[in-house]
Formats: sequence, C-alpha cells, structure tokens
Amino acid sequence: MSARYEELKALKNIGQKYAYTDRDVMLYAYGIGLGADPMDENELAFVNEGTLTPRPLKVVPTFASVAAWGSGPGEMNLNRVMVVDGERDITFHQSLPVAANITADSSVVEVYDKGKDKGVVIAHQTVLKNEKGDKLATLVASRFARGDGGFGGPNLTQPDPHKIPSRTPDKTIDITTRPDQALVYRLCGDRNPLHSDPEFAKKAGFPRPILHGMCTYGITCRGVLQTYADYDASAFRQHVARFSSPVYPGETVTMDLWKDGNTISFEAKVKSRGVTVIKNGKTVLG
Repeated sequence: MSARYEELKALKNIGQKYAYTDRDVMLYAYGIGLGADPMDENELAFVNEGTLTPRPLKVVPTFASVAAWGSGPGEMNLNRVMVVDGERDITFHQSLPVAANITADSSVVEVYDKGKDKGVVIAHQTVLKNEKGDKLATLVASRFARGDGGFGGPNLTQPDPHKIPSRTPDKTIDITTRPDQALVYRLCGDRNPLHSDPEFAKKAGFPRPILHGMCTYGITCRGVLQTYADYDASAFRQHVARFSSPVYPGETVTMDLWKDGNTISFEAKVKSRGVTVIKNGKTVLG
C-alpha cells in the first residue's frame, strides 16, 4: 500500500474544543440571507430573540458547518491552490443549542486516488459533541485536490451521488443574494480572500470575488426550511449537496425541489448565466 495513502488515512484529531454563542448563530443565519425582510416573523426567529414577546432563538441546521470552524483531521500537505470543495453531507443527531461548548473529533474516511494529473478526493468527517459527549452532528466533507493524485493509492470508486428525480420539480423558488453577502458570511470563519479581495479573485481566474460554496450550501438549507420544513429546524435529519459552480454575490439562486416522502431532492442554478451551482442535493426530514 502507498505510504502517502496510509499517511492520509491515519490522520485523526480527537477532542478539539470550541465554543459559540447566540451571536454566532444569528450571524450565520444573516450570512445566508435570513432576515432580509425585517418584518418576516419566520425568518426573524433565526436572527432575533424577541423582546416584548420573548421567543426561543432558532438555529439554522447547517450552522453545524461553522460551529467548529477550523477543525479537521490534521495537515494533509496538499497543493492548496489546486484544492476545491466537492461535497458536504451533514447528519443531524439532535437540534443544535443556541450556545454551547462543544468538542470536534475529526478523521479521514477515505482517499480516492484518481491517478497522475487527475487529482485525489479526500473524504473526512468531523463529529460534533456537546459537553456530555452526546453527538450533535456528523459532518462529512469531500475535497478535490487536483494537483495531488498519482501516489499509488488503492483503486477505489466513490459512492454514487444522490439521484435527482426525472420528473418536473414539485417546487421552484428564487433566493436573491446580496452584493455584500460574502463579506458578511466570511465573518463566520472562512477568511479566504477569494471571497473578499477583488485583486486576489482576478489572479485566481475570476472577474470578481465569488460567494463561499458553504454559503450556497446554507442557502439551499434555507430553501428547504421555507418550503417543506415550515421553518422547523428540528425537522432536519440530513442535508447533502455537491458543489458544481460558484455563485457571484448579488446573483439570484433558483432552487428546484422534489418531495418524495421525507426526502427532499434539490438542485440550484443561476439562470442569468445558465449554470448549475449545486447538484445531487438531498435533505431528509423527520
């Protein structure tokens, strides 16, 4: 077996400590666009705790993606310039509290070596736990390192993605992003200049900064929340999506959704450019 494969597979980081407050919860919700209408009580429940009529603050399920920002299995020594996000799959074991001290246990799940000049896909998971050691969420991320394949890993095939129904969507919704949305979302943890620095974005091959893929991921969660979940964050059991193209802040994201029992399938596009930005999306409600 390849030494490089064994090195990556062995990466593990247990007991990473993090803490967050209601401020972080509200910032994330605002960062994915909730609260754009200051009179929408459904959305205000995620960004405002209520004063004259107190109410519990709700936590967007995909806040789990930033609750332990920076956690991971360890240094992978990849060519960072050539690394892109491939997929996120979050399983929710219970509703996230409004504020918490948590731990994150991270490990590499599998390494898919596609061969020389074809890159490698590394799937790693992070399990978030509360102070009692109970699981809150399990996050599986797949990163595609385009410049790091061909080190002799085993010939493994990635699992097939969720299949989108062939029928006409049951619902289609438009979600508008703000021109400054990436500047807000980056305050949740991801300070990659690709999303905030015009000069850096141009050097990376983009005409202007792009929206974080994980912000688009959160937007798709918001789309399911407002359609089939009736804004009930506790209904989410799983939320999966594959990234296929970036969104530019200010663009409108169009979501197509299909409902089959408790499974919601979805894809997202930017019609103005004729591109699909999210593929093979799946939410399980329960």
